[in-house]
Amino acid sequence: MEYIKNNLKVKEQLISSKNILLIQDIDGVCIPLVKDPMTRELESKYIYAVKELAEEFFVLTCGEHEGPRGVNRIIERSLRSTIMPKNKELYLRGLAACGVEYQDNNGEISFEGVSDKEINFLSKVPNLIRPKFDLIVKKIFPKLDQVDINYHAAKSICDTRFSPTINFNSLFDLVKKDSDKRKLIQISFEKMMNEIIYKAESEGLKNSFFLHISPNLGNKNGQEIIKLSSNNDIGSTDIQLLIKGAVKDSGVLFLLNKFIEDKTGKAPFGSNFNFRNSPNSITEKIDLCKKTIQKDDMPLIVGVGDTVTSKKHNGKEIYLRGGSDRSFLEFIQILGNEFGIKNKIIFVDSSSGEVERPSTNKTGLKGISDIDDNLKFDMVFKNGPKEYIPWFIELAKERSNFKKDLTI
Repeated sequence: MEYIKNNLKVKEQLISSKNILLIQDIDGVCIPLVKDPMTRELESKYIYAVKELAEEFFVLTCGEHEGPRGVNRIIERSLRSTIMPKNKELYLRGLAACGVEYQDNNGEISFEGVSDKEINFLSKVPNLIRPKFDLIVKKIFPKLDQVDINYHAAKSICDTRFSPTINFNSLFDLVKKDSDKRKLIQISFEKMMNEIIYKAESEGLKNSFFLHISPNLGNKNGQEIIKLSSNNDIGSTDIQLLIKGAVKDSGVLFLLNKFIEDKTGKAPFGSNFNFRNSPNSITEKIDLCKKTIQKDDMPLIVGVGDTVTSKKHNGKEIYLRGGSDRSFLEFIQILGNEFGIKNKIIFVDSSSGEVERPSTNKTGLKGISDIDDNLKFDMVFKNGPKEYIPWFIELAKERSNFKKDLTI
């Protein structure tokens, strides 16, 4: 009962606040996690609810807006039209590729801060991966013929524009519950993706790229720690080559800058601010906000994600904490505390999808958070997108009505 009461209290606060800004991840939050990203689906009622929230909503995802694998194609399939989403401004506004690719509701794309040389290298990456993929798969699965290898390559190598990716799910299907084989896949492809980084450096792109591993166990010496598979947790499922600086907490700064500019006519960090201008540390990001943003202009920010991890290190009372949504959720929480605003952190449990993850229904927050974790959730949707989406639709409707009443 306490859980339900708290959820109602949070919802009422969001409906009646003067200014809110909802920043939400996509996969695992409003789209159930699936092994093949090409089969993702999005409920049309959710798309219209986003439209109702208008300037108070942004997405922040490590996926991409455009291209055959992009979320825009899912929007078009959901609405059964390639024309209506643009005409009715129904594309999801916000940042993709972890902070590089911005899009408005019309589907207009911009990507300031990225050089032509970086774009050119990224376009070559899928072709650099393919021969390496063949060698790795033949070594792990010597009985697999070339036709099957090609089938898995098509599912595993994601030729996205800003974030070429190797996804393990198709190969994981071959090994079923064999966590040792899954670990071998993870380690082999992490090594391969690091070879791509070295290749970029040899072409004069030394500080251009990094590997984003999802989910991960945090950072060590500037590199994300792969989450190796275990008997009850599939671990990391993909590795993306991303442009350095493309991290979600920097994305929050970009979106906040845009939100305040839309509200007040003035961008606190400057109208040309992008991920490459962003300070690196959370402390520096907070300092930038405190120096440039008036308290009256700061909205109540709601962060919504599903990829947060916490794992005991070698069985000791030391936790490795990571996940691709952790950094932006932590930043939102700290930022709220610094401005005296109780920002809201929402966790959507994506374990009910096709990808094996720690489940709040089975083991509580084990594997997700821990007693000493600074990141605290204000709401937890234990039943994943199917529970979050109706709540979101209702929130958008009631928030829209509240704003209309204020103008009467």
